[in-house]
Amino acid sequence: MLYTSADLSTAYFYKEQLYKILELGTREERRNALKEWIFGALDCQVKPIQKCAETYQRWLTPILNSLEYEYTNGFTEGCNNKIKVLKRNAFGFHDFKRFRNRILYTYSAPQA
Repeated sequence: MLYTSADLSTAYFYKEQLYKILELGTREERRNALKEWIFGALDCQVKPIQKCAETYQRWLTPILNSLEYEYTNGFTEGCNNKIKVLKRNAFGFHDFKRFRNRILYTYSAPQA
């Protein structure tokens, strides 16, 4: 299938290169390899790969940080999402105090 579409073959090549970059050991090796990947991807003719490279170029430092450190804000994002779902479902809550109590109850009750 890769031989039938030049764009698909190119996209596959850049995807595989990214996997190799993730396996590199040091931050500096990753930074240099990712910069090379970005410059190559900006020159390719596949628009989604170019757009991805532009995004990686803008967010290079945070991307490298996420590869280096094991800490994420996933728990906080999950809590925010849960509160937004409560807010969407809280048609009858007309005052903030009741809504706040519902949030506190949700996070104090044992989760199944």
